[in-house]
Amino acid sequence: MASSSHIYKTNHLKFCCTFVTNKFIRKMEKDNVNEPLATYNQPLNFDKVWLMFQETDKQFKETDKKIKELSALFTSQWGKLVESLVEGDLVNILKQWGIQVESTLQRRKGNHDGENFEFDIVAVNNHEIVIVEVKTTLRVDDVDYFHKKVWKAKRYMPEYADKKIYGGVAFITADGASDRMAEKLGFFVIKATGNSSSIINQKDFKPKAF
Repeated sequence: MASSSHIYKTNHLKFCCTFVTNKFIRKMEKDNVNEPLATYNQPLNFDKVWLMFQETDKQFKETDKKIKELSALFTSQWGKLVESLVEGDLVNILKQWGIQVESTLQRRKGNHDGENFEFDIVAVNNHEIVIVEVKTTLRVDDVDYFHKKVWKAKRYMPEYADKKIYGGVAFITADGASDRMAEKLGFFVIKATGNSSSIINQKDFKPKAF
């Protein structure tokens, strides 16, 4: 059974449609007093106006869907661009902190015991790896989620079980205190600017091995 609120809104809309339709009809009658009726289309009635409202609502929904699809595509492509930017500088900026990177890979994906996982960038050498989470805008929830994910890295990627694992978060902008939170958790904090990126941790920062 429809609620009283819904019935009220429907009746109100019907009233408005009827009012507009009648006003339109009166205007047409006034305008064509001295002209043949046959030269005009039939005047709008309530059913036609109601159909127009429904068609317009459908078009709005289709447009909204297309906008969301384009937004998702843009976000995905922009994210890949930031990942490539960070990966290109990662060897040099980690070297400044005493980590000699031998190779890097993007989008390390897999499934372990039915659980899907993905790491944006993994930098590797003989005895340690650095896993980097990349965001255009870094938020506190992102840091918290990544912190939980890094703890599972050796289980997800058993080939690195004998290595020290460090974490890093890379971003263009940081929301709130997310960058400071990341440093307190022992992550490298990587800021992407223009066509380069850099580690912005405090000078006395010591990365945490997971």
